[in-house]
Amino acid sequence: MAESKHIPAILAGARTPFLDTAGAYGEMMAFELGAEAIRGVMNKTGIDAGKIDMVSMGIVVHEIETTNVTREAMLAAGLPSSIPAYTTAMAGLSPNIGVANLSDMISLGRINFALAGGMETFSDVPIRLSPNVRRTAMKMRQAKTGKARLKALSKLRPSDISLDIPKSWDYTTRKTMGQATEAMVQKFHVTREDTDRYALQSHQRAVQAASEGHLAPDLITVKVKGHAPVSADNTPRSDISLEKLASLKPAFDKKAGIITAGNASRFTDGAAALLLGSLHAAEREGLEPLAVVRDYQFTGVDDMHTEMLLGPAMAIPRLLNRHNLNSEDVDVWEVHEAFSAQILVNQVCLADDRFARERHGLKKAVGAMPEERLNIWGGSLALGNPFAATGGRLLMTAARRLKENGGRYAVVSSCAGGGLGTAILLENADKL
Repeated sequence: MAESKHIPAILAGARTPFLDTAGAYGEMMAFELGAEAIRGVMNKTGIDAGKIDMVSMGIVVHEIETTNVTREAMLAAGLPSSIPAYTTAMAGLSPNIGVANLSDMISLGRINFALAGGMETFSDVPIRLSPNVRRTAMKMRQAKTGKARLKALSKLRPSDISLDIPKSWDYTTRKTMGQATEAMVQKFHVTREDTDRYALQSHQRAVQAASEGHLAPDLITVKVKGHAPVSADNTPRSDISLEKLASLKPAFDKKAGIITAGNASRFTDGAAALLLGSLHAAEREGLEPLAVVRDYQFTGVDDMHTEMLLGPAMAIPRLLNRHNLNSEDVDVWEVHEAFSAQILVNQVCLADDRFARERHGLKKAVGAMPEERLNIWGGSLALGNPFAATGGRLLMTAARRLKENGGRYAVVSSCAGGGLGTAILLENADKL
């Protein structure tokens, strides 16, 4: 165990409202959204910017003009250039790996305070010229003579004059996340009725949480030129019903599929930032910690074709087993909802003793996540999924829920493209 003065903790969090793509954030670059979140958490805590030792933010869809987008975001937020910054890329786990890295730096006594999080915009994805046009352009740039340039141009074909639009699929399997989840459904057997029920619950919980003020403490107001100030998420639906969900057609497998636009998360724009620090440094600065970052687990799945989004079921048992815990010992669960079916398949596996023996070498399963403790303020199905910002939202929500309900442990878990998964164990600082 690290010396008490080097125990890493989440001290505060702030996020922009999450908005449907091509909305009020449509003219903003990702780094500008990231800057809003960084300013938000700095203003919330009042910490002197000079005390920040490192900044790490994640992103999934990179803009080539801002290759180290975290650096651009922190500078745009007004932080001094003397603070180092780096950008993480681990699909949807990009902010989570940053939190893990920075927590380790704090545990080792290398730093005292850091900012972590993520940003994402799908309103302005990097659409490029076709590969052959790009490669020809570079050959022409390197050519020394007119003849060499003409030779390079001669390789172009009319079909090359097209746009290379990013594909929302996994490069290795050539499957979209929806298609990959349908494969999981076929393997682990969950039903359309259950997935629609879960989607309805996510929206109902988010709407109720917003009306009761549970979401507001983490939200900042974003002023966007030409738009009214943005202060709330616009993705939760109060008019959703089981009847409406049941009427929607499958989106990925038209004949036998169960995933629809209603039980899947949507592309969303937004950003989130967390202030991390050691307990000792927080006490010195008069900052009250929300939760200690106790441990983490990152993993990959066994079969990317049929288990792409099984990351939570692969990571959670390993994490809990290290601490002699099971699912009932965890007071707060915050888990990314890419699809209702993805959540339910992971639940099936977490409750399966055979799965626990064969995949983790455990005598029995750690158990499914109790739904009365899982995403009770709504999840990604309702709140949207700006990929690299979602992990930040999950962590700040889990930390605040833990603080409010007085429980001891929280687990934050996510799946991700590329067959990746993570689980992070938080502990209530008041219980130490």
